[in-house]
Amino acid sequence: MIRVHGARVNNLKDVSVELPKRRLTVFTGVSGSGKSSLVFGTIAAESQRLINETYSAFVQGFMPTTARPEVDVLEGLTTAIVVDQQRMGADPRSTVGTATDANAMLRILFSRLGQPHIGSPNAYSFNVPSVRASGAITVERGAARTVRQTFTRTGGMCPRCEGRGTVSDIDLRQLYDDGKSLAEGAITIPGYTTGGHWTVRIFTDSGFLDPDKPIRDYTEAELHDFLHREPTKVKVGGINLTYEGLIPKVQKSFLSKDKEALQPHIRAFVDRAVTFTACPDCGGTRLSEAARSSRIAGISIADACAMQISDLAGWVRDLSEPSVAPLLAALHRTLESFVEIGLGYLALDRPAGTLSGGEAQRVKMIRHLGSSLTDTTYVFDEPTTGLHPHDIQRMNGLLLRLRDKGNTVLVVEHKPETIAIADHVVDLGPGAGTAGGTICFEGTVAGLRAGDTLTGRHLDDRAALKETVRKPTGALEIRGASAHNLRDVDVDIPLGVLVVVTGVAGSGKSSLVHGSLVDGSGAAGAGVVSVDQGTIRGSRRSNPATYTGLLDPIRKAFAKANGVKPALFSANSEGACPNCNGAGVVYTDLAMMAGVATTCEECDGKRFEASVLDHHLGGRDISEVLAMSVAEAEEFFGAGEARTPAAHTILGRLADVGLGYLTLGQPLTTLSGGERQRLKLATHMADKGGVYVLDEPTAGLHLADVQQLLGLLDRLVDSGKSVIVVEHHQAVMAHADWIIDLGPGAGHDGGRIVFEGTPADLIATPTTLTGRHLAAYVGA
Repeated sequence: MIRVHGARVNNLKDVSVELPKRRLTVFTGVSGSGKSSLVFGTIAAESQRLINETYSAFVQGFMPTTARPEVDVLEGLTTAIVVDQQRMGADPRSTVGTATDANAMLRILFSRLGQPHIGSPNAYSFNVPSVRASGAITVERGAARTVRQTFTRTGGMCPRCEGRGTVSDIDLRQLYDDGKSLAEGAITIPGYTTGGHWTVRIFTDSGFLDPDKPIRDYTEAELHDFLHREPTKVKVGGINLTYEGLIPKVQKSFLSKDKEALQPHIRAFVDRAVTFTACPDCGGTRLSEAARSSRIAGISIADACAMQISDLAGWVRDLSEPSVAPLLAALHRTLESFVEIGLGYLALDRPAGTLSGGEAQRVKMIRHLGSSLTDTTYVFDEPTTGLHPHDIQRMNGLLLRLRDKGNTVLVVEHKPETIAIADHVVDLGPGAGTAGGTICFEGTVAGLRAGDTLTGRHLDDRAALKETVRKPTGALEIRGASAHNLRDVDVDIPLGVLVVVTGVAGSGKSSLVHGSLVDGSGAAGAGVVSVDQGTIRGSRRSNPATYTGLLDPIRKAFAKANGVKPALFSANSEGACPNCNGAGVVYTDLAMMAGVATTCEECDGKRFEASVLDHHLGGRDISEVLAMSVAEAEEFFGAGEARTPAAHTILGRLADVGLGYLTLGQPLTTLSGGERQRLKLATHMADKGGVYVLDEPTAGLHLADVQQLLGLLDRLVDSGKSVIVVEHHQAVMAHADWIIDLGPGAGHDGGRIVFEGTPADLIATPTTLTGRHLAAYVGA
């Protein structure tokens, strides 16, 4: 047994539980009930901390440090391997191949068998530039002597795009207004403000340019200095600085970063100013000419990486070369793992940042499938996210295989198909947030079904088809869509109704919806609002109140009631406690040991200066308001002295999307993927857009909450919006007015529309995979 006694992480209330080893245990419960706190925050965190402590202090200094979880006793732990849904690093050079080591094996293979032979494995790597150097080297050993030395290293990086596969062109009109001078604020890049700001002063005071001359009157030399000058040391205001042209400056500060990580206004600027096109020299393959010229059986490494992995596995299997037999076997095993896990439709050159959460999680699983380790604890976070019912059966098989090798498998999951295969179920609840954190049920699946818990009651829920479907008010026309694996798809997406786009993972749903609607030209006219599951960029200081804009009306209401200025009621501004700077906790760095966060003694974790807490609204101070749940706050700001219509409206939206249990001051970093998406949805509900695109809104939703979500989607449609949902959940399909099913398979076996029509028509003639699963679901 793994024994946990007295766990108090986040909202857990002294939870004690005994989990059988070498069994498959599934943790269920509504979103926010404490499943992740128990599995990830307690069991997995402590296991990883104990392993880290076995390394020397020097090594620990390089490892992420974690504090000991709040728990009295943890016994019987084994090594925990966590496979979560964190998106993969979206570095421009990170691909599926580099993330899974398949590329490393391919490079070795080509360096041994490729004709013509061009060098070591580095010569096939798009991350290694070619280097040449020559000169004199003095070795001071015994009688020192000087030797002439030349050094060359052949790398596979395309010199033009530096291994990124795309080159960027900058539209100069978006960088500056050539009718103005620098002193008048000609530079229009965000952050380049006039008025003595260093970013502009370095141009005006460098001595290279006349600050009062309009840019269109510059001589050729001045224009070159302004846009392209190499880094040069200059003195500005008595300080030594480095001057460089505007274009290299923009490239370093904006373009070398991951676009998704930029702030919204800067991302909008980059979208306006920069066009990305496939590199003309390497054709987007990232590789140098030499690396592309070396072939095995007529295939270059660029061709191999562009192949669908299921085809590449077949190609590797057919190579017979005794000298590299062990390498071929290992590479084939890795590629077969992709196919087995349902990712055979990917290609190795697919950028890692474009994978969905579910795909990223399955890519991480590949490392563990062929592993010979036993008696470890595998911890999975909703492994069926993003999977079609057809693929869930495969995933279940993989979880059972890991268990049968003698491992303990812990799964946090909502899908009844996966709960059904559990040996042991732990149900947390009964509610979310402060209403959760206790164990409602422990035992077998049959016991859960018979028990009177929320999960047990809803385990056999089935959504019925609607009696009547709505009539569309118009259509969005998509013509000749060919992004990724789409095959010149023509489709009319009806407006004014609930449309579900479905199909197996990799069939082209996201390519169709995001490629043609959200990013395509059709979006501008239609006013498309896209709500996905991407992480919300925010620090520990961001919370639902700051993210939704709710804090502004609350601060104003407090300021008005007390006759002081609103900035006092912000923990990030004037009202912050001076000791902890408004963080509520004081961080103590303990070198290689985990840093300790202690509650600030001055403000007692309330984050505000004592004098600010003397100001009240409706009998509550600002820290008490931030500690309220959304449901409490909605009541508080709805009537009486604290009545604030602007705040009440936003709180109503948060309650609508099922986040009534979140506290207003909870840090955004602690929200789950499903909670983040619903928070974004609540924020966007006020947008003027007429078309909402939702990406798997049921991810992370408990069975009991799916009904509430369907009600919300209905309300959105009834209020005149068009809702397009990319979804696998059968309850949402059954509830749709119109279904567009892509397939029939994944990758190059997909990319076509195999059905469009009402759910009733799909069930009447279930020829597609989706149709068969939906018919079985509604019991047709």
